[in-house]
This record gives sequence, structure tokens and C-alpha cells, in this order.
Amino acid sequence: MEIRDPQEFLRYFEKIHQRTMNVVWAIPPGKVDWGFRPDKFTLGDLVRHIAASNRYIFLEVAKGKRSSYDGCGKEYGASCDEIVAFTERLHGEAIETLSHFTSEDLQRRCTRPDGASIPVWKWLRSMVEHEIHHRGQIYIYLSLLETPAPPIYGLTSEQVRERSVRSS
Repeated sequence: MEIRDPQEFLRYFEKIHQRTMNVVWAIPPGKVDWGFRPDKFTLGDLVRHIAASNRYIFLEVAKGKRSSYDGCGKEYGASCDEIVAFTERLHGEAIETLSHFTSEDLQRRCTRPDGASIPVWKWLRSMVEHEIHHRGQIYIYLSLLETPAPPIYGLTSEQVRERSVRSS
């Protein structure tokens, strides 16, 4: 999928963010520091990482600058409320930045942190894929904790199955 229209991308990115926030709100407040292993992201780390990566890696590079990512530790928000506030603040900054992009900006090349040069639209597509990847990890963590998580598109797979026509 090539991204050609900045406004269309903004609408899409907002929907992705809303789906991410729906699962973030399912994190039990007492489990924000839970991780399946000590050397892996906690639930809070995952949420902070999505926000910080979008803003300080993906957006900075898309603007033609270098990444300014400095991690995703508790100093950026320890409680659920602080993490949500951090996430919403950085998302707002990302939307503000992206709202000034033109179709020509999307075609411009940017340099990824690994030194590769790609069109901005491909880099922004990678940002969305990165967010979805980490959102999936949050779903897995919640499942491991036996915590209900919201369906992505309104129905669970079981509900879709109940409403589906059986093939013979």
C-alpha cells in the first residue's frame, strides 16, 4: 500500500491509535509493570515504547532529522494514567507534525536509523506496522494474565463464528 494522501494517512493513523488505546485501557492498573520475563518489556514499557518510537524515531526521521529516541522507561510515566497521558501527548505531537505533510513530503526520501534511504511514505507505513506489532504483544500479555481484551473490530472470533454460514 503506497501512501499518497497525507490526510487519508492521518485518518488511518488515528484509527490505528484508537485500536491501540482500546487495548491499553484493558491493562489492569496493578499489572502495568508485569512482563513475562525480567529482561523483556513490561506492559507499561510496551505502551511507552509505541508512543516514544512513533514520536522520536519515526516522526523525527520522516521530518528529515535523526532519531531522538531515548527509551521507554518509567520516567515517562509510571502509573496507567501517566502512561496514557504520555501516550496521548506524544500522539498529539505526531498528528500535529503529520498534519503539515504534503503529498510531495511523502515522496521525499528519509534516512532510517540504520542508514538506509527510503521514501517517507514507506517509513510511515513501517511506523504503523511497528505499532500493530507491539499492540499484538499487549494482547498476548493480557491473555497470559487471563485479562479480557477488546476485540479489534467489534466482534470476537467466537462471535464471528456464531454468525457465519457453515460450509459443507
